[in-house]
Amino acid sequence: MKRLENKVALVTGGSRGIGAGIVKRLAAEGATVAFTYAQAAEAAATIVSEITAAGGKALKIAADNHSPEAVTQAVEQTVKAFGHIDILVNNAGIYVMNILQEYTLQEYDDIMAVNVRAVFLASQAAARHMQPGSRIITIGSNMADRVIDSHGALYAMSKSALIGLNKGMARDLGPKGITANLVQPGPVDTDMNPATSNFADAARSRMAIPQYGTPAQIAGLVAYLASEESAFMTGASLTMDGGYSA
Repeated sequence: MKRLENKVALVTGGSRGIGAGIVKRLAAEGATVAFTYAQAAEAAATIVSEITAAGGKALKIAADNHSPEAVTQAVEQTVKAFGHIDILVNNAGIYVMNILQEYTLQEYDDIMAVNVRAVFLASQAAARHMQPGSRIITIGSNMADRVIDSHGALYAMSKSALIGLNKGMARDLGPKGITANLVQPGPVDTDMNPATSNFADAARSRMAIPQYGTPAQIAGLVAYLASEESAFMTGASLTMDGGYSA
């Protein structure tokens, strides 16, 4: 029996990058997986086809995490389609680069809406349906603990907020048998942050293991946190960044 057989998962921002890696790994572990996407409809359809062809079940949901209604409706749609929800992975996020003096109020509102408010709303909505043994897993960033360059103040702030939210959720949900944990990746090779970018060599030079991570590696940690093996872990912030923060 696979570790997540008979479990239903929802992954936000699951059509590409780390999110796509998580969707595929949870499905490979036996979970039925719903996932949201904002723009990459073709990529989302391809993932559903791949999972279905392998004998799994998947559902793509068009939802922009800027919208509070879209976030909560994605949870409700998952429950309606599959009867319950056992695992929520808050993965969707945006990065707005600027220096402190130049950020606009709109940029502030955008990054907080997607990176913080949507996590709160999805977690709140999912928790109302969750039974003992359920999991909430949030994808943060190692920048919550260490900002080594300019142009990242708002992003770092939004990801730092997730540490406090995660700890609070762990306290609220622990008595119900629901765990909440935070994964903080460092440089991961995706289309938004490729290992061949102009910034990649500088990132590698700061790492104890001088190479970018992969979505599959992050997904492996998420799969562990989604499983019964992690039942005694909650409120944790787990950094996976090749020693970038060491």
